[in-house]
Parts: sequence; C-alpha cells; structure tokens
Amino acid sequence: VASGGTARALSMHRTGTFFVEANAQRSNLANLRRENQHFTELYQRNKPLCFSAAAYQKTHPAKAQRGRKDADVTLQTPSVIGVADGVSQIEDFGIDASRLPKELLGRCKALAEQQLLPGSPDGAYLGPMPLVRQAYQETSPTLGSTTLALSVLDNGTRIHGKLHPMIAVISVGDCGLLVLRRLSGEDSRLTPVFETEMQRIGGNVGAPLQLARVDARIDANFHDGITVEVIEKGSSVHCVSAYEGDIVVMGSDGVFDNLFTSEIADIVNGVLSPGSSYPAEQSKISFIARQIVEASHLKTRPQHDGHMRDAPIGPGGKADDTACVVAEVVDLESSGDEHSPTSDQSPGP
Repeated sequence: VASGGTARALSMHRTGTFFVEANAQRSNLANLRRENQHFTELYQRNKPLCFSAAAYQKTHPAKAQRGRKDADVTLQTPSVIGVADGVSQIEDFGIDASRLPKELLGRCKALAEQQLLPGSPDGAYLGPMPLVRQAYQETSPTLGSTTLALSVLDNGTRIHGKLHPMIAVISVGDCGLLVLRRLSGEDSRLTPVFETEMQRIGGNVGAPLQLARVDARIDANFHDGITVEVIEKGSSVHCVSAYEGDIVVMGSDGVFDNLFTSEIADIVNGVLSPGSSYPAEQSKISFIARQIVEASHLKTRPQHDGHMRDAPIGPGGKADDTACVVAEVVDLESSGDEHSPTSDQSPGP
C-alpha cells in the first residue's frame, strides 16, 4: 500500500491517453451499443434556436513539463459545438497529435453549415452520426487519433406539425456533455437534466474509444473501415429537446474526470444565478468555461493539509490538458447569427 505522500504523487501522474489498437477497438464494439435517447417534452414556443457559445482550454503544467503538445480542439458555431481530444502518444511517432482533431472539427463545421443553415436543401442533414462519418472520411489521409463529442442544434424536427428544436449529440470516447435547465421557471437553479457517459475499453481511463487513422508503424492491422465501424456501431447518439435558456457544457476528459456533475452545476449557477437576465452576456459564458477548466486543474494540486481533493476517478483526479465549451440555447432570430457562424476553435493560454 502506498504511503500518503506516494499516493498523492501517483495521483498527480494519472496522465496520458494511449492509442488503442484496431483489434481492441473492434472487439469492444460488441460490448457497446449506440444509445439513442429521446427527451420528448412538449416544446411551447415553437421557434428556431441556436447556440451562443464560448470556449477555454489550458495545457496542464505537468504535461507541459514533459514536452507534450496540447491536442485539445474546440468548435463553436450557432448550429454546432464540439470538443476533440487528440491522443498525445501519437507524437512518439512523429505525428502532430492536434492535426486530426482540428481537421475533423473543421469538416464538421463545414458540413453543418451546408446542411443546417437557412436555405440548406431539404434532407441534407441526416443526423450527427452520418455527419461525423463524412467529416472523418474527408480528413483522409491525415494521421492521428482523437476522442470526440459533438452537439448539433437541429431546427428541422417537427412533432404534431409544430417546430421542436432538438440537441443531437454524438460522442466517441471520453469527451463529455452536460445539459442544465431551469425546471421551475427563471427564478430556479439550473439543474442537470442530461449527461453523456464515457466510453472506455475495460473501464481504463487511459483507453477510450477513438477515431483514428494510423499507418503500419503504429498498427499494422488498421484501416479506415475500422474507424467508420466505430462511428456507426460504437458511437453514443442522443437527442434532447432544446429550450431557450438551456446551458450546454462540453469538455474533454480533463473536465469530467476531475469535476463531479454537481460541481459543474455549482460553477454555472454561481455565474448565472436564479433570476439572471436572458440571454446571458457573452463575457459570462466565457467566464464559466474558464472557471470550469481552472477548477479541473485545481483538483490535481494538494490542499493546504497535503490531501488531494476528491474527483470522479479518485483523489487528485488526472493532470491533463483541459478544454471546455459552454453554450446557452437562445432564440435564433434575435441572436443576429441567422446567416453567419461564430468563430471556431482557438487554444487558450
């Protein structure tokens, strides 16, 4: 049994995601099922919605000291938001770990603009899974490996003839998403109503399901069809009703390994307290994203008494690069974003 000091030191080095070979990913698909979850509450306002989003990311000092590049990437537009976490181990083979996640989210953005913005052809958007599959195929021949969470605000759904905006979510691996909502009016707290689950092989925090493209130096058995199979059979897909004022928090595993859902909710409510004005100022959304990242990193540092703070994966959490996107669901017509998406990914300090 490790001593207190040794245990604390070990907890500080829970870092790194490792490339998972093709055969391991494929065999694991048999134990995963694509989850399709629908929340079909009655939507009363019947008007199109969009995201008002901001992001923040930060390289963990422990990782920077080892010379690892920050391979987290974020995406924020009115119609789609996302987080991709590149696998740093890929750098050992001379591959830029951030390139595939950047290109993947870039293609997701371009496809979302083609399929979801006003004037798009009917039937162009077929759901988040086909969108991600096409985006991955269009990144060829770029090498790399990444986890992904993507959220699409779909204004094309109708129930009983009435517009019913939905948040469509797809996740592969251990990036996550949390939706918070005021369930008892504008004077109530924002309460978690939906959260994705991490997809990890054998429950190993270092072995998430991944979207990859590698050559024989890394895995002689790999081919693109394996990743297409991961997207089609292993991805987790959900559809959640969208309401004005909903808050969507997306993050890399550096967020959800280190912070409990209740802690994220407390951070959000600390800024957007009951009775706060709607829509929220963009500066407040940005501040929430930064607070979540800073709180995630704080978990990996000892308290004044030397003890480590509790975290979902155990005391001290995981020292990791951390990226977070926070979005408020707002009225599309009054947002000024009907025709032009906001900026996408940008690294933080």
